[in-house]
Amino acid sequence: MQRRLLTGLFWMDAGERMVRASASSALATIGADQIGILDVAWSGVASLAGLAAVVSLLTSVVAGTTGDPTTAGFTTASQ
Repeated sequence: MQRRLLTGLFWMDAGERMVRASASSALATIGADQIGILDVAWSGVASLAGLAAVVSLLTSVVAGTTGDPTTAGFTTASQ
């Protein structure tokens, strides 16, 4: 593992990616067909959003060994 996995910038980027993936999957799970906030199966939404966050974190850790050293992504160059 490379040293950049120990930097605060890497973990801030990975955390942002986790929040984004979690929010996206929660919105996709809720869907447009829900009428009210009480109609949503929140346990299912939370479960899927949590899984998306874990998958995002694991992807960031794998990407942290390659690519641009300033991000948690697979890109090789910053533009």
